[in-house]
Order: sequence, then C-alpha cells, then structure tokens
Amino acid sequence: MILLSAKDRPTDLTLESPSTSRNLFPSDAEWQAASRGFAPLQPAPRTDNDLSPAHELDNNPRYLVLKQFHSRFLPDDRDIEVYLPEAYRNDPTRRFPVFYLHDGQNLFDGRTSYLADCTWKAHTTADRLTREGLIEPLILVGISNTGIRRMAEYTPTPDIQHRGGDGDRYGRLLVEELKPCIDSAFPTLPDAAHTGLGGSSLGGLISLYLGFTYPEVFSKLAILSPSVWWDNRAILRTVSTGRVRPDLRIWLDMGTAEGLRHLRDTDLLYRRLLDCGWHDGPDSPNPDLHYVRVAGGIHNEDAWARRFDRVLRFLFPARHD
Repeated sequence: MILLSAKDRPTDLTLESPSTSRNLFPSDAEWQAASRGFAPLQPAPRTDNDLSPAHELDNNPRYLVLKQFHSRFLPDDRDIEVYLPEAYRNDPTRRFPVFYLHDGQNLFDGRTSYLADCTWKAHTTADRLTREGLIEPLILVGISNTGIRRMAEYTPTPDIQHRGGDGDRYGRLLVEELKPCIDSAFPTLPDAAHTGLGGSSLGGLISLYLGFTYPEVFSKLAILSPSVWWDNRAILRTVSTGRVRPDLRIWLDMGTAEGLRHLRDTDLLYRRLLDCGWHDGPDSPNPDLHYVRVAGGIHNEDAWARRFDRVLRFLFPARHD
C-alpha cells in the first residue's frame, strides 16, 4: 500500500467504535497500524429501539462507519458506510475501484434499513462474486440519506408540486468532499474509469444526473427503478442536450410491477440513450448500456437486492490481464 502524506489524510473524519471515537489516522504510526486492521464498529440502533441480537457485520473488520460526515454544502450530517474487499487485507499493494451508492442505510445492515431486515445485501453479494472471479474486488461506499431532506438532495431540479432541487449541492458534497476523503483514506483507483455511482428510485435519478454532470469523476452508473417522472421528465433533457456524449457505462432497469407509467418512462429514457449513441445488446461490438425490464419486479430493497449481482457484473466485471 502507498502511504499518504500527512497533508493528504482526512484528519477531520472520525471512526465510531463500541468504545472510542477518535480522529482517523492522526499520526504516521497510527496510520500504518490502522490501515490494515480496523476494529469492528458499532452500527446505528434500530429505529424501534429493539435490542436485536449480534449481527455478522459487528465482527467484520472490513465494515466501517464514518459517523456524522459534515458538509459545507448541505445542512445535515450523515453517516458513511464503507465495505472493503477481502483483498484489502490480503494484498497491501493493491488499489481498488470504488462504487458509491445512495441510501446507504439500506445497503448492508437490516437494523438501520428503512424496513427492518430489508437490505440490498450489497456486501455479501460483492464478496460472493469476487470469490467466484466474476467481478473485480471493489470498495463499496454507502451514503446515508438524511430522511426528510432525501427528496431535496436526490433531485436535480425543483418540481412544481414537490419542490426539491438540491441535487447540485449534493453532487458537490460527493465530488468535492466525500470522494477526496475516501481516496485519501483508502487505497483506491481514483480515476473515473474505476469509479461508479448508483441508486434506486430518486437515487437512480440523481445518479444519472450526476453522471452526466461529472463524467470526469464517475464513468459507471447503476440506475435502478429511476424516478424519471420528476419535474415533468426533466432528466430526459439532461440526457439529450446535444453536447458531446459522455463516456459512461450505464445499467438501467425497471420492474414490470412498478407501474405502467414508470415502465413507459424508463422505456423512453432507454430509447433516448440509444438515440444519443449508447449501445445495448449482445450484437453490439462494445455495449455500454444494459436495460432490463425485470419481470414481476416491485419497488423495494428486496427486489433491488435480487438484481444487484447483475449490476456488479455489468459495471465491474473481472479483469483478465
């Protein structure tokens, strides 16, 4: 592993553990000692205050929570969850791609998810596919939403009925604050070619928008069950503005049981992407778009968990050098 200089380390982040809360790597000695052996962290309690039994993540040293990440662009602090690949501990010289995912509390731990015990199972899926040699080892970063302000932060434009429209400020949090901290704290491959962004519903909407806004930062997009309807389908204008087509690899899906309107909207988005030069299908020489109409798929974490393996395989396939 390449050690970072003191000026590059995120000295304002803290790791929350069951017994301590301290600055992240404040000295060279601590940096070297901690960079391969984080202690397991205390997960947030369930909202119903249930005294739940021990969770497998409690004893997993590759699962970290950066508590109350603060931004100068948005008023609310949020937790950041980081899940590291097995190779992080086994190969000290290796660097890894990073997949940033919205609604972080719904990704890993059923005690923090919107519906108890309903998560994407993102960590177990990534571990399984990595062991099977189907994807490259990668770092998963979950950005927790802030509850009542989720809609505002995940929408790029104001909607006449629902308001919102803080997506650009949320994007600055990701690009100017969070990503530099992750890149300095962990052995990442920081270029756009190795950086992904994804989410579902409004999380899918903001992922698509930020991918088009920052193609020099994110090149792999996971757009699950996107809220294309927002602001009279304003995202379609973002996709087809007439500028040079950004170099993006895009997974797009919608469940057939999520409503005919949403299915039609996503079909329209898919056709717009094809018209703008993306290529889908086995007959394409270099497919950079994959659209799935998920038979019987509904709008919840269990449904997204069932296709997350295909998302990872499309965006982060194993490299055979």
